[in-house]
Amino acid sequence: MTIQYVYASELRSYKKLLHVGVPLTREKRNKKRKERKKEKQSKLETMGSLTNRNLPVIDLTKNNVDPNSSSWSTTRSNVVRALEDYGCFVAIFDKVSPELDKAIFGAAEELFDLPVESKVLNTSKTPSHGYVGQEPVVPLYEGLGIENATTLEGVQTFTNLLWPNGNSNFRETALSFSRIVAELDQLVMIMVCETYGIEKEYESLLGSMSYLLRLIKYRGPEENEKNLGIVPHTDKSFMSILHQHQVKGLEIKTKDGEWILIDPSPRSFVVMAGDACMAWTNGRIEPPHHRVTMTGKKERYSLGLFTFIRDLMIEVPEALVDEEHPLQYKPFDHYKFIDYYFTEEGKKSKCAIRSYCGI
Repeated sequence: MTIQYVYASELRSYKKLLHVGVPLTREKRNKKRKERKKEKQSKLETMGSLTNRNLPVIDLTKNNVDPNSSSWSTTRSNVVRALEDYGCFVAIFDKVSPELDKAIFGAAEELFDLPVESKVLNTSKTPSHGYVGQEPVVPLYEGLGIENATTLEGVQTFTNLLWPNGNSNFRETALSFSRIVAELDQLVMIMVCETYGIEKEYESLLGSMSYLLRLIKYRGPEENEKNLGIVPHTDKSFMSILHQHQVKGLEIKTKDGEWILIDPSPRSFVVMAGDACMAWTNGRIEPPHHRVTMTGKKERYSLGLFTFIRDLMIEVPEALVDEEHPLQYKPFDHYKFIDYYFTEEGKKSKCAIRSYCGI
């Protein structure tokens, strides 16, 4: 993929010279070209260049995810290799029907059409788990969060808050979507744990898992406004599953510093490791940096189902510690780690999870 950037300031300067008829010597022309080239390179370095590489795409439809099938071991190996190499991959997952896919994004649009005074009622004790919007650093971003999104109680509480008179369609749609995507999360983790021989340790986490469904909207940038939808970051979750709707924007950073633009489709879900997963796997799976950039005026909607571990200390399994892999992380409380990340110390850290519980 080749991206060409044209800067209005350069165009205006060039037109000005044409109108006034100021002659440029060859030396001055070369100097101008070098200055423009240097300016352009500086801007490209600031935002990071895109590559034509793709993330691994793995088919996790029915025929490939039966543990008794001949394709299970191959699919499992591909999943773990992708997570170890990229920290994420694109899953082709067909359990979310086209009707549900259409319904959940329709529900998201209905949600964001509510007045701001209603949306700000979505608060949480956990930073960034409730309503976030109108932030100067990320003015294009707006998001709401449904805590305990795989439970009827969690979704009902959120629905009643935003629609005091009720909205059964939203409630049923959000609950169905969350539960099905949670199946994808657990499927991937079973493959990881089988590969590492830590199935029992994962079973102990299952009872403490909590899912957060975030519904996100990005508006298009105004004139002279930056196109950055969300700043580059790693997720503080255990795992994240992102699902885009029609409009591109999600970019993943590879370990060698290139950015990959992810194409949306109704059956594609980006499965991504979070900081907590890196600590639990003793550094074997690293979370990828990712960002959102908006290249047009069209609004962009996306969904994220994030896994967190509540009321249980996360410890590196003994099977993942040996001479080649010495222990890197102390046991930690997931939600206290999130609180730490939003302190001044946590925000300044290059890797908050290492600062918090690294050895």
